[in-house]
Amino acid sequence: MGIIAAILTWGVHEPKAAQWLITGAALILAAIMFWEMIKTLMSGKFGVDLLAITAVVATIAVGEYWAGLIVLLMLTGGDALEDYAAHKANGELRSLLAGNPTKAHVVVDGQVQNVAADAVRVGDMLVVRPGEVVPVDGVVVSGNSDVDESSLTGESRPVPKEKGAKVMSGSVNGDGALTMKAEATAANSQYQGIVALVKESIAKPAPFVRMADRYAVPFTLIAYIIAGVAWYFAGDPVRFAEVLVVASPCPLILAAPIALVSGMSRTSRNGIVVKTGAAIEKLAAAKTAAFDKTGTITRGVLHVDGVHPARPEWLDADSLLHIAAAAEHHSGHILARSLVQAAGNDLPAAKDVTEKTGAGVSATVNDQHVLVGKAKFVGVEPESDVTAVYVSIDGAYAGYINFADEVRPEARATMTALHALGVHNLVMISGDRKPIAAEVAQTVGIDEVYAEQLPLDKINIIREVPKHQRPVIMVGDGVNDAPSLSAADAGIAMGAHGATAASESADVVILRDDLSKVAEAVSISRDTMRIARESVLIGIGICIVLMLIASTGIIPAIVGAMLQEVVDTVTILAALRARNPRQRKSSVPLDVH
Repeated sequence: MGIIAAILTWGVHEPKAAQWLITGAALILAAIMFWEMIKTLMSGKFGVDLLAITAVVATIAVGEYWAGLIVLLMLTGGDALEDYAAHKANGELRSLLAGNPTKAHVVVDGQVQNVAADAVRVGDMLVVRPGEVVPVDGVVVSGNSDVDESSLTGESRPVPKEKGAKVMSGSVNGDGALTMKAEATAANSQYQGIVALVKESIAKPAPFVRMADRYAVPFTLIAYIIAGVAWYFAGDPVRFAEVLVVASPCPLILAAPIALVSGMSRTSRNGIVVKTGAAIEKLAAAKTAAFDKTGTITRGVLHVDGVHPARPEWLDADSLLHIAAAAEHHSGHILARSLVQAAGNDLPAAKDVTEKTGAGVSATVNDQHVLVGKAKFVGVEPESDVTAVYVSIDGAYAGYINFADEVRPEARATMTALHALGVHNLVMISGDRKPIAAEVAQTVGIDEVYAEQLPLDKINIIREVPKHQRPVIMVGDGVNDAPSLSAADAGIAMGAHGATAASESADVVILRDDLSKVAEAVSISRDTMRIARESVLIGIGICIVLMLIASTGIIPAIVGAMLQEVVDTVTILAALRARNPRQRKSSVPLDVH
């Protein structure tokens, strides 16, 4: 306001210079806005710019320069605020590219040479050491190991790899060294395919109409009708400008962005980062929510699910667990760590421990020879379709211990809350096996299941959701979810464990390890859009009343421009209500713990 006062004071002393300055600035700004409006119209949309340009040009044409200046200042301020509210965080691919395999160990004439992953050619022999990322797609030639493919397929358990098995770039080798033959270059491998999918999805975002634009057409028509009728009966073009000055669409420009920024502030206080105002609009209107399984609906960490002694009268479940954990105590395998955690610290001593990579552990526990590992290592037939370790004691089969990924305790209540909020179509898209995915979906109350899906499959499922079930939310956490998060109308990443490719590709990032925040994000978004609509309608209502009064000629143009400050103030105060939670009258169960 100090700047406006200074300009007005200068204008009083230098009226001609002020007139030329205002006219020049107005024409330049009007030309810029007109060009943007043309581009908007060519894209098939209708924004609020046309009425703003008409108001500015009309005030300049009839000599109401100061009224034109005030309108210009308010319009440019509103545009700046709208740009801030719609600003998208940059660098969606930064984390994804940072995780890209960069090095490889190529075998040349029996010698291992370190090269860049991009230099690997089809047919090269590579060594992948324990704990390293597989650089390119290929097939195992020798060695065996358990490979973690969860970031690519979503399957929580390590996948055993031996001679003849396929391995994908971006997966992480386990405890054993593998020799593999490259079947693709780095550029054509699985990981780079995911990067390409994310880029493609970001380059082709789903179309969405801004709320302000939906009100622009009727409001503009009403303003032109009132202004035209006033000009006709008064016979004075000044009357046309006076009506349009109070009709300038500041409520449309200000209300929605301020409400959206306020809603984004409210979500951030609740551990939810919403990157764009458009994401709030889409969350509020969502009809379908799709979820990854591992790390999203489940915790993504295998735990002991059952202990099954072969002969309970000889060895009970607790003793079997403690003996197996003692033998595996110093192993770095993921299942060994889960065993030890389940058994606790009171373990018997283990001696003569020998680990056969990719197979199991041999040890002496309580003066007994113990084998713990895969069924083949122990010498028994495996249980079908379970992740398990098998145990033998002094050559006799003692039983097995199976593992499972734990469903989040808040998952079912979250699905109930989403249904209550109007998200009626709940889908799970997982890279895991069908029986496991179906069981998890039934447990938490999901309507539809797609299992054994790779990243390209996931993105196609999202894109094929019919129009009447959109907008679509996609919730995930891993690299394999990044393309589908980008393809969805609104992508939500469970980013509690740091910046991942998923969180960089998503529109919304949940900073706490809490799935119920998905329902909370939808609820806050619905409140925000309700308040935005109310604020827009309040502003439009006041403007229509002022237009009717201005049509009588009792409001000069400069006074009408000043009255816009009143309209803007009321609109802003109404929109700022989105910062605070309202007293909930519905029975939506958001407290899911």
